Amino acid sequence: MLLIRHLVLPVHRTVPWGQVGAAGAVGLLLAALTRTGESAERLSLYLLRAAILVFALGLAFLLDDPARHTTATVPTRRPVRLALRVALAVPAAAAWWLVALLLVPPDVRPPVADLTLEAGAAFVLAVAGGAAVVRFSELTRPGRSVAAGLLTTSVLAMLFWPGRWALFVPVEDERWGAAHDRWAVLLAVAVILGALCTVEPLRRRVRP
Repeated sequence: MLLIRHLVLPVHRTVPWGQVGAAGAVGLLLAALTRTGESAERLSLYLLRAAILVFALGLAFLLDDPARHTTATVPTRRPVRLALRVALAVPAAAAWWLVALLLVPPDVRPPVADLTLEAGAAFVLAVAGGAAVVRFSELTRPGRSVAAGLLTTSVLAMLFWPGRWALFVPVEDERWGAAHDRWAVLLAVAVILGALCTVEPLRRRVRP
């Protein structure tokens, strides 16, 4: 516990808060557009989903670490260092989501619990994608490729995902409940993937 306390400040300094903050600002701007008129209010669900995606793109940069190969030799194992980065980002993500919800007028705000599930799945997928790139490559800055992959996958899913397994459905759609069952499964898969990808690569463990 004492070691983790000593690691908090150094790890905090290496987190790319600039990218996360910029994405968060753009996301809040999108959420605030729901207050600009009747047409924007009708689009509140889609604006909130766009805000979620933008902030998730920012979180894709969370594991960027130019000193990655230098810190690989320190006694603290990589799962601890990555978990600490995620722990530092969780309060920021929770606060951002709360502000985003409050920016949407209550009378047009989509179901909060279900949208929170979507947001959680998107955020965890972004971080898990970064962990996967770090696990299987030598990249020190995986954020750009993860963000591009997340954006591309999201657009393709909205355009070509089979209707019977739909994820992005309007509130009045009868598939809303089933869609969020799928979001829950997606969140669980993302958590498991992220946890598995924090393991130190074998090629580094056997390196003399």
